[in-house]
Amino acid sequence: MRRFDLSLYLVLDPELCRTIGMVETARLAMHGGATMVQLRDKQATTAEMIATGLELKAALAGTGVPLIVNDDVEAALAIGADGIHVGQDDMAAVAVRERIGDLMLLGLSVETEELARRVDPAIVDYVGVGPVFATDTKPDHKPPVGFDGLARIVALLPVPAVAIGGVRSEHAGRIFSAGARGLAVVSAICGQTDPEAATKAISAEIVRARQ
Repeated sequence: MRRFDLSLYLVLDPELCRTIGMVETARLAMHGGATMVQLRDKQATTAEMIATGLELKAALAGTGVPLIVNDDVEAALAIGADGIHVGQDDMAAVAVRERIGDLMLLGLSVETEELARRVDPAIVDYVGVGPVFATDTKPDHKPPVGFDGLARIVALLPVPAVAIGGVRSEHAGRIFSAGARGLAVVSAICGQTDPEAATKAISAEIVRARQ
């Protein structure tokens, strides 16, 4: 049984994290309450992803915070990551599951109700739903779904969902009310002068939203 906590899911961005670095940002965020960390760098080579991923794995070792690799299956396997996350335009989820086996987590991006209906819980462990709002961290994103769209998509899913796309701590209440299990954030932590404090503030809002 693969266990994970989607409540505060950090997606690392190399540009936003460039002052402090992705590894240090992840370490500080983990201390602040991040429950999952995803390495996303669309410009990096597989070798570069592996190098950064191994540093991240070492930084997160023993914390119980899973390391997820975005898109690059070869890098995820070489790193020994806890999981991989793919989008609709990446390798098909069924093919990814065949490559990674049963022990690694597999996340899938879902933007529409039609795609939600196709999610197979035998293959996919969790879904990233969004974008909830427009976001500059992913300029080529699909149309925002808003809180109502989030709720409709989540209601159709056979697996847990995390909301992504412009979400911030003040949205926690409505995100959990929509049925999602957590917030996936990028700029709310990456690029902040104090990632640990920023993460603690989001974590506190999540606790309040769940009460």
